[in-house]
Amino acid sequence: MEIGTKLKEARVAQNLSLESVQETTKIQKRYLVAIEEGNFNVLPGKFYARAFIKEYATAVGLDPNELLIEYKEEIPATEEENTEQYTRIQRSRRDTNSARSPMLFSLFPTIIVILLIVGIFFAAWYFISNSSSDNPTDPVEKTDDTEIIFDDPGDAKDDQTSGEENKSTDDTTTNEEQQDATTEDTTESEKVEPTLDLVEKGSGASPSTFDLNNASEEVIIELESDGKSYLQIENDDDKQYYAGPFTAENSPHEINVSGDKRIYFNVGYAPDLQITIDGVKLEYPVEPSDKMHQKIWININPSEE
Repeated sequence: MEIGTKLKEARVAQNLSLESVQETTKIQKRYLVAIEEGNFNVLPGKFYARAFIKEYATAVGLDPNELLIEYKEEIPATEEENTEQYTRIQRSRRDTNSARSPMLFSLFPTIIVILLIVGIFFAAWYFISNSSSDNPTDPVEKTDDTEIIFDDPGDAKDDQTSGEENKSTDDTTTNEEQQDATTEDTTESEKVEPTLDLVEKGSGASPSTFDLNNASEEVIIELESDGKSYLQIENDDDKQYYAGPFTAENSPHEINVSGDKRIYFNVGYAPDLQITIDGVKLEYPVEPSDKMHQKIWININPSEE
């Protein structure tokens, strides 16, 4: 017995229609018919063949794991699809590394010259300061012990006026310093907010690519759903953060991906899943009502500050 026949018999035995199974699994009716007929080429991808079969089996009361093991040879393998993704990731890493190396080597001479100039100025200032303090050139005026000095009332008045002018100058200088400090604090408090920019738009079945620019030190993914969708999240080192159905009961859900350079999303039913990364809401590149299944890569670019 083929796997599609077994699933159909289980559905009929429970008196379930294809429409009711579609409502339960959120899988389109034409995909359910393709699974029952063994026509897996109609499905959006080989990975989704396994995912849809598991959802179908659960809906009609069968053990999905035992079913996948029993019909392992009949279900399409996903090795070819994974190999293509790994090749694309490795090629992207080589291009990035080769672009960075010449830039770093070109900066070394400039940095060395700047350090030498700063060192020369510091050494010159140090020797000039020591020479000035060790060899005073101003003559010392000798005073006559027998000289009688009379205090002039006008001199006291002039001293008082001079003191008031100095105080006014000091107050002005203090206000200017406070304004400078306030300006510095305002500049430091300004922070560039993260942005999510579309780099390459795919078709849904083929991946789209976004750049998360000015990313924070701690990057958090927030997931919310009002219905049910199949979801897969992993990084470019094949570390898997989530794989399976995501429902309203799981909401809200947070995933910390700090330190990762790229994140991959495989969304089975986009209309029922809202994704926010580093505080920025992800707008699906393809209208969810037109293409419910969407694949997305997000490149994480930290802030340069």
